[in-house]
Amino acid sequence: MTEPGERRRRTAATPTRRRPVRGAQDAAQCAADGLAQLVRHRQEGVSAVSRSEDDGWIVNVDVLELARIPDTTSLLATYEVEVDSAGELLQYRRIARYRRGAQDQ
Repeated sequence: MTEPGERRRRTAATPTRRRPVRGAQDAAQCAADGLAQLVRHRQEGVSAVSRSEDDGWIVNVDVLELARIPDTTSLLATYEVEVDSAGELLQYRRIARYRRGAQDQ
């Protein structure tokens, strides 16, 4: 029988293996899921997906940062999220913030 503390150590030391990201849709899902755990804003969608130089992915995720009435004055933001080839979030940053009703600049 294994001691409870020993079981935890063994589990923590065992790395979890993820399957590799299989295309842009998979990369977008991994990036959106990872970002949702960090920023806690409602996601509006993904506006761009591209390969990075090191076999990972760069994904632009649009989120609702501040809901307002009327909805056209709500504040949205675009986050640039980088995930590796296994779908792990490497970094993110907010690259734009804008009103929903604003035209593209």
